[in-house]
Amino acid sequence: MNVARSFNNWRKYRQTVAELGRMSTRELHDLGIDRGEIRTVARAAVAR
Repeated sequence: MNVARSFNNWRKYRQTVAELGRMSTRELHDLGIDRGEIRTVARAAVAR
């Protein structure tokens, strides 16, 4: 994996964590996500 791709993946991960972190617990629950799973979900989103 090259540096540019790694950087872009890191940015996508951080953006996903930030967006999910701003959501209320109820909104996350509606999506089937617990607050403690945000980082795992973000990692999975980048791996796609």
